[in-house]
Amino acid sequence: MTAVHGSQPRVAEDAAREPAELVALRPGVFSATAGDGAVHLVAWPHAEALGVLSPGQREILRFLARGPCAQADLHALSRERDGDGDGTDGSVGAGKLISQLRAGGWLSVTVTYLGRGIYVLDPLRPPPPHPRTAAPDLALSRFAIVRGSRDGIVVESPRAWCDLRVLDAAALGVIGELAGAGASTQLLPARAAERMRRDLQWAGLAGPPDDGEGTQLRLRQWKPHELWFHERSRLGYRGGFGDGFGGTFWAKGTFEPPTARHDRFFASPIDLRRPDLEALRRSDPTLTAVLEDRRSVRRHDEHNPVTVAKLGEFLYRCGRTRLVRALDGFEYASKPYPSGGSAYELELYPVVRHAQGLAPGMYHYDSLDHQLRLVQDASHPAVRRLLRVAAVGAVGGGLPQVLIVVGARVGRLMWKYESMPYALILKHVGVLYQTMYCVATAMGIAACALGSGDASAFTEASGLDPLVECSVGEFILGSCPAGEPGWAAAR
Repeated sequence: MTAVHGSQPRVAEDAAREPAELVALRPGVFSATAGDGAVHLVAWPHAEALGVLSPGQREILRFLARGPCAQADLHALSRERDGDGDGTDGSVGAGKLISQLRAGGWLSVTVTYLGRGIYVLDPLRPPPPHPRTAAPDLALSRFAIVRGSRDGIVVESPRAWCDLRVLDAAALGVIGELAGAGASTQLLPARAAERMRRDLQWAGLAGPPDDGEGTQLRLRQWKPHELWFHERSRLGYRGGFGDGFGGTFWAKGTFEPPTARHDRFFASPIDLRRPDLEALRRSDPTLTAVLEDRRSVRRHDEHNPVTVAKLGEFLYRCGRTRLVRALDGFEYASKPYPSGGSAYELELYPVVRHAQGLAPGMYHYDSLDHQLRLVQDASHPAVRRLLRVAAVGAVGGGLPQVLIVVGARVGRLMWKYESMPYALILKHVGVLYQTMYCVATAMGIAACALGSGDASAFTEASGLDPLVECSVGEFILGSCPAGEPGWAAAR
């Protein structure tokens, strides 16, 4: 079979030569034979029936699974195994089989020039028709991302039907030119560069200015990182190609899983009051009443601030750890709100400005022992910044009496899950917000969830490594001002 010589010295361009192609089965694709002899290609959740194949076609699939092959070699293999016909028993010839595999998005295509590999197109789904020529004013898509990977440099986009994997550094010059970086000093031969431009347009990684990215609302409304995050955190075309998605337990046996308990901060613990849950079952408003009366309250009664007893009850009812159990080396937990995989990665940090019975400062809530520990003094610039940013985010409210910063120990989820754990963290924040709103409404506490916060201020105040634990949510608490509906009077 024809090989790609990626390390050969550069040779002079032959003006009469066109770029060539090698084809291979996309990594992560498997074949299976049904009881009737029909061959199926599978990359879960995608599959395609190829029908009954002759010995020659089966041999072609085996060669394609081993690595890049020249199509001429595959045709020769077919003739050697099956003769000059189209095959037997309803099977197709080599050309038709290769065309079927291309149309189904099963073949990676390596583009070469004079025996040197330039780039590879790795399909994720069936491709559109190939353009005959590239647009004259072609530009790199604003959704295209150039990143490093274990296989080298990859160009990808949520809008593309394939990834482009760079084999020759000179190919980056074409990408840079399309991105507006100017002409490259390291150039591909003209024919190879033209083929690459055409393939970038074909892939959906580049396009003319009138392709809608800047003029259509359906495209303009997406920021590149948001569309990339959406595509990467959902099970789609990538999930079946061995990229790793879902609960794969990829770190098991390599890294120890983070424990359910957060490392204790050094300050002395402050014990909090534990509410009588049986009494609350009898006295709390109904679920319907809580849901119907829930609202965001941004202003607080500064003359009668929220008490440490109320704060303790709120934290107990929303975020305490009810149970920890170890299974297969991982500690699973239980709290009042649901959490995917029972990992419970979220941590609560009350930032107190004005609370009766509790000194100002940033605290960590120990959900197992139901205690607070001081993390940072109220005079720290980052603590003050957290409160100021929260006041701005509340739009119309003043500085909150208490700001609950929600931190995420990302390893609790990322040790087990791939591609989706950060999206799962954000879902958990929403679940926690609803729990907080319901509990605050039942208690007669003013509550308001915020849409964003200062992650760098949290890192500075806590001293934590943001790659290990970062802030992912903010929630304001305080006493209800006079005239504001609530259940405080009934309690």
